[in-house]
Amino acid sequence: MQTSQKHEISYGSDTFYVEPVQNIESYSLPSGENLDNYSSSDNSSQAFYLSHQALEPYSGHESASTSNNSFPYQNSPTTLGFSQNNSPVSKLESNSRVLIQQNSLEFVNSSPEDDNSYLTQHDFDDLSHKIQELESVMLGPNADMLDMYDTEIQGESGLFSLEAENWKRNVEMVSRGDVKEMLYTCAKAVAVNDVDTIEWMVTELRKIVSISGSPIQRLGAYMLEALVSKMASSGSTIYNSLKCSKPTGNELLSYMHVLYEICPYFKFGYMSANGAIAEAMKDENEIHIIDFQIAQGTQWVSLIQALARRPEGPPKIRITGVDDSFSAYARGGGVDIVGERLSTLAQSCHVPFEFHAVRVSASEVQLEDFELRPYEAVAVNFAIMLHHVPDETVNSHNHRDRLLHLAKYFSPKVVTLVEQEFNTNNAPFLPRFLETMNYYSAVYESIDVVLPRDHKERINVEQHCLAREVVNLVACEGEERVERHELLTKWQTRFTMAGFTPYPLSSFINSSIKNLLDSYRGHYTLEERDGALYLGWMNQPLIASCAWR
Repeated sequence: MQTSQKHEISYGSDTFYVEPVQNIESYSLPSGENLDNYSSSDNSSQAFYLSHQALEPYSGHESASTSNNSFPYQNSPTTLGFSQNNSPVSKLESNSRVLIQQNSLEFVNSSPEDDNSYLTQHDFDDLSHKIQELESVMLGPNADMLDMYDTEIQGESGLFSLEAENWKRNVEMVSRGDVKEMLYTCAKAVAVNDVDTIEWMVTELRKIVSISGSPIQRLGAYMLEALVSKMASSGSTIYNSLKCSKPTGNELLSYMHVLYEICPYFKFGYMSANGAIAEAMKDENEIHIIDFQIAQGTQWVSLIQALARRPEGPPKIRITGVDDSFSAYARGGGVDIVGERLSTLAQSCHVPFEFHAVRVSASEVQLEDFELRPYEAVAVNFAIMLHHVPDETVNSHNHRDRLLHLAKYFSPKVVTLVEQEFNTNNAPFLPRFLETMNYYSAVYESIDVVLPRDHKERINVEQHCLAREVVNLVACEGEERVERHELLTKWQTRFTMAGFTPYPLSSFINSSIKNLLDSYRGHYTLEERDGALYLGWMNQPLIASCAWR
């Protein structure tokens, strides 16, 4: 595990230290058609056509017998005969040519306007029309039968060819052992309920995925179970248990602390949000922070320590923490535990402190749950939690936008937002699967740099802190799917519609986060765009942070 380090942010004469929390409790194609069953229909045309015996299965009634002077048994210009040189010719073309030869008609070298022509254009058109009428009378209601049969044969042949090509491509993919492509192929099969392909891909994938393998092999193990559980309609069950014993609250807290230490994602979010709050509150004596997902309260440790060092003395701090059942389970008790820890910390830093608990989920909070005092400067914090709040696409209530309007009612000096940067909220299953695979591939790769592949703590972190999210994203639908991320551009639209304007982050925050990333191994990237900061891995944005007022 990486050694914890101290990080510093300066605001004029102030210095803002960010310290990691210590000791937290933590086929086979059809054969060609048989051409033997052919008979002569007209010696003068010297062409051969399908006999009426060959056509009976598709005609639906017994055909009328034909004489040598009768027209061939069909009317479809798309049904082919074979001329003397074995080239396919249209029967209608052949019949017309026969008639022209028998009547010594000369049309090729004459124009319809030529008085000396034997046959005018009108006469020729009339003759062709009469031929068609006669053939239609002879064939009756089945005149289009051969057209339909020919079209069906062509369609089925094309379908078989496509399936054969897909099968060949899948065999090559499996032979390469391409986990990503195999997972996506399996997901496509799940989307259309292609049971044969699903069974094949699941069997082959189980040979190569492993919770101690490469990043994509480890992620693939959980995504595969998610696909299987989705097919079995047991997504929510797998989401809750992952087919293993559920860790105790203290164990889960320990796993989350390891994740907090080995990856900068949470620290980046907390540091950027705290920097915006410290900047907005630098001249305030009484501060009220409303945290819509208090979790372990880890975020506020470094802020309390930084505010304690203000030259003019620390402000009075009041924190309102919204709780939910998962946070309570993870920390091994109710939200009061967080209040006690933060109160102890504030007392040690000589900071006047007050904690107020709201013991409901963010989707259930109401205005009356908050005690607002006119002399307090309010800061609202949405750190990696709004994507858990459903909008109108999940049920009849748009709690996501409702919370933003509620926050606007508080007249805050600053509102902070930290969210994962990928789009799964309203995405259909297949695009959502691909988004999830690409996003968490980057996360697993970043962990791979820090901890060995057989490291027990790494396995526990990925299984209990990350795999639950992956399974929920892939296997669950409707209200059971609680992981519903949106891109920052969508969040910006929501905030703007709620009446907020951007609050640009200080350049000190940017430089401090760069120092933070320097302490981590790997290919982390930091980008500032449109007043927001993006933390990424190998140039793929993973976490976005911004502030509003």
